[in-house]
Amino acid sequence: MQSLQRFGGFMNGWGGMVFWLILLIVLALYPQVSNPTGAALLTATQIFVFVVVASSWNLIGGMTGYVDFGHAVFFGIGAYTMGILTTQVQNYITFAPGLGFWQALPIAGIAAAIFALLIGLPTLRLKGPYFSIAMLATFVATREIIRIVRGVTGGGRGLDLPPVLNRTRDFYFMLVWMGLVIFLVWWIRRSEFGQSLLAIREDETGAEMRGINTTKHKITIFMIAAFITGVVGGFWAFQNTYIDPDVVFIEQRTVEMVMAAILGGLGTVWGPPLGALILYTLQDVIWANIPEGHLLVLGVLLIILVLFMPEGILGTLGDPSSTSLGRLLSRRKRDEEPVATTTTQATE
Repeated sequence: MQSLQRFGGFMNGWGGMVFWLILLIVLALYPQVSNPTGAALLTATQIFVFVVVASSWNLIGGMTGYVDFGHAVFFGIGAYTMGILTTQVQNYITFAPGLGFWQALPIAGIAAAIFALLIGLPTLRLKGPYFSIAMLATFVATREIIRIVRGVTGGGRGLDLPPVLNRTRDFYFMLVWMGLVIFLVWWIRRSEFGQSLLAIREDETGAEMRGINTTKHKITIFMIAAFITGVVGGFWAFQNTYIDPDVVFIEQRTVEMVMAAILGGLGTVWGPPLGALILYTLQDVIWANIPEGHLLVLGVLLIILVLFMPEGILGTLGDPSSTSLGRLLSRRKRDEEPVATTTTQATE
């Protein structure tokens, strides 16, 4: 137990950043030393995307305690911003500036952050399930608006982005973005700002009484999380070369963010990346073996996580007594100890 706690302290300190930097260097050398296929680079890039969106959701859902069931709306805003700005087909949309990838990408993140500001001002006044439902409603409403505004978004027809495929560039971009995002999460977690977010999560009224401007903190972290997710959405759209409402605005994307964060450990730095890696692998295995029931299996897995491992993998390893699974195992161990002692005495 103490060794796990010492390791956790090491990873939360500068030692964790050193380890992360070494891992990033190893990953950066991967295309150079192994000559991977395009499919392998695409898989790695998708894992990086998963890690980033899970970490961004963790900022608002894990650190601040506001469970966002519509977080994928920022992914969609970023994707459609990228699509509108980069498409050069003007025969069915009225606005097609034809910007390049690097020009449009930051705008995608900024658009998502501005949307978060506009949505967050009313919704972040809600608490508990009311906020979650409001964000889910925002997600659904935004998808329908995208369908209706055909002159800008292409409606149900979607948008065709420039068919520029460069798997190596995509790999390195997402590797760098993932590295920066994890460093940002690590810094926030250690900063006074991050401690204020944790105080809001534990007792928002108490945080306000201690002089913390909870509205300012919530809006700020909401916009940061939205910007990160919007950039990923814009990147994903350009990499995919085609978007429509049914491809971009899917509920499963938010569910995956939530599951990855819970699986690894809510409110931690390294939990969401770990959960994203494990969940991505599980999804591939489940999809390969149970293609028609993979959503059902993932749903059951989410229920099990919430019931027996609410603290996630890292939380369970650090303090098993905080979870139902840990208490069950501890109880079984205590029940077995007298039996073992009695057997030893009888032998003597």
